[in-house]
Amino acid sequence: MAGMMGVVAQSPGEPFRMVAEKQAAASESLFAMAQAASRGDSADRVMSAALRPYSKRTRANSRRLTRKG
Repeated sequence: MAGMMGVVAQSPGEPFRMVAEKQAAASESLFAMAQAASRGDSADRVMSAALRPYSKRTRANSRRLTRKG
């Protein structure tokens, strides 16, 4: 957000990358959730599987953006 407001420098492709990463994470999340549910996993395991792709991507984003700024 700070990059979009001009407070922090960012690459020109960063806004597109942010949207594309969210779409990919949502797709991975739905797939992981469906797999866990089809195995008969408990509700908490299904939700953990659904959140894992978002967790992975937010950690990667944090590392990438921290290195830049």
